[in-house]
Amino acid sequence: MDITQLKKKSLEYRKTLIEIIYNSNAGHTAGSLSCIDIINVLYNDVLDITPDNFNSYDRNRYIQSKGHSVEALYTVLCDKGFFEKKDLDTLNNFDSHFIGHPTRKVNGIEHNTGALGHGLSVAVGMALAYKMEAKPFKVFALLGDGELSEGSIWEACTTASKYQLDNLVVIIDRNNLQISGDTELINPIEPLDEKFEAFGFSVKKINGHDMASLKENLSAKPVTENKPSVFIANTIKGKGISFMENIVSWHHRVPTKNEYKLVIDELNLEIDKNNG
Repeated sequence: MDITQLKKKSLEYRKTLIEIIYNSNAGHTAGSLSCIDIINVLYNDVLDITPDNFNSYDRNRYIQSKGHSVEALYTVLCDKGFFEKKDLDTLNNFDSHFIGHPTRKVNGIEHNTGALGHGLSVAVGMALAYKMEAKPFKVFALLGDGELSEGSIWEACTTASKYQLDNLVVIIDRNNLQISGDTELINPIEPLDEKFEAFGFSVKKINGHDMASLKENLSAKPVTENKPSVFIANTIKGKGISFMENIVSWHHRVPTKNEYKLVIDELNLEIDKNNG
C-alpha cells in the first residue's frame, strides 16, 4: 500500500475507533490514537497476516502488549476482514467478545494481553521458537512507554539478547504520557535508547506518525544481525484530534455528544483534503 493510501486509512481508522468508543461509552481513546498509524502500517504493508493464513503456524506474528489500546487493533482487524463491522459495534456490550483488552476469542487476536509487561515475554518465546526451527518469520510487539516500568519487560529483554533474536521487532509507542501523567514525572524511563542498547538491542528512533518512515523501517531487515531490534516511535497521545493531543485526561475518556461531533467534523475535513 502506498503512502497516500496509508494516510487515508489512518483517517478512516480514527473515525471508526472514536465511533466505537463513543457508542460503547468506554475505551482508551488517546492511546489508541497514538498507535493507530503504527498498526495501520504493520497490517497493510508489513505483516502479511490475513484471515486466510491466521491459523497457519508459518507466518509473522503481532503481539499488542499495550492491550488497553485494543480499539485501534479491533479497528484495523475489522478492516482487514477478520470480522464484520456489526460485531465491532458490540464493543463492551454484555456477552460480547469485544472487550476492553485483547482476547483470543476475537478472530485475529494473537494472544490475550492487558496485564502490562506480559506481551513482550510472549513475543520473545515466539521469536525463539522460530529461531530454533530456522523459520524466516518475524515477531512484532507493540509496547506502551508507561508499560516499561514493569520489571518483566527487562527480563524479557535479557532473554531476547541472549538468544540473539534478530527476528524480534519491538516498537515503543513513545507518547510520553500514561494514565496519571508524564512518564518522566511518574517513573522516569530515559535515556530509553541507552537502556535498550545496554540490554543488547539495536535501537532506532523514528516518527510514529510518519507513514514513509514506518513503512521503511518496519519492513526492513534486522537493524543489526544477531540482535533484537527496538524502534522508539515518537508519537502524540490523542494524535489527529486537535483538542485531545497531549492531554492526559483523554487516556481513558469518552467524548461527549458535542465533542464527538467536533471529532467527526475535524476528521471529515481532513479526509476531504486528502481526497481533493
